[in-house]
Amino acid sequence: MAWWMYPVLLAAGFGGGLVGSVAGVASLVSYPVLLALGLPPVAANVTNSVALVGSTAGSVAGSRTELEGQGRRIRWLAVAAVAGGIAGSGLLLLAPAESFELIVPWLIALASVAVLLPRRPTEVEHGNSWALTGGVALIGVYGGYFGAAAGVMLLALLLAMTPDSFARGNAMKNVLLGAANAVAALAYAVFGAVHWIAVLPLGLGFFIGGRIGPAIVRRTQPKLLRVLVALLGLGLAANLAWHAYR
Repeated sequence: MAWWMYPVLLAAGFGGGLVGSVAGVASLVSYPVLLALGLPPVAANVTNSVALVGSTAGSVAGSRTELEGQGRRIRWLAVAAVAGGIAGSGLLLLAPAESFELIVPWLIALASVAVLLPRRPTEVEHGNSWALTGGVALIGVYGGYFGAAAGVMLLALLLAMTPDSFARGNAMKNVLLGAANAVAALAYAVFGAVHWIAVLPLGLGFFIGGRIGPAIVRRTQPKLLRVLVALLGLGLAANLAWHAYR
């Protein structure tokens, strides 16, 4: 890589980590940069997934206040997310994500709109815990396989099926998505075409941006954040749809 690519990747990681920890669309920033620097789509996808471990570390470190008291729920939902991540990464290694690209924009658009739906401030019924676990597992599969805006999907699910505030739901989203991504990243590190020379600056940027993001969420009105997440998600859906259907 040319020397100037390192600061570009660092900046892309910072922007992706910041947007990812706040809105769950890190790929909106980092993935196009990797493509612009010459990486093929699958290589860019796996390289981005490995570097995203830095975003998880940063966002979890910055969300300790919101994660307090959520240990039990994190444990059983993390198992579902990890199982989904394993299945998704296996699918990607067997069948490249381009085969899925026609339906992805619609999934992202649906999740983006779902973030705006009004909530009922009630506790989750015991029977719904299985639905929540299954939803997390399915999003884990998607996150390990394709990844784009998986955070938006997970946030929409958590806001719909738990009584948590936006900040607490967002913190949980970062942990669960990070768990699924970590497993997928491990598989890619062993079997995938990871461009390691790009991972370090991108991952460092992800960590810094991810660390700052939760502080922004903590100080911003939830309604404004919901609109931001929806707009960014719809923007990514439109961009992916343009590339898929042109």
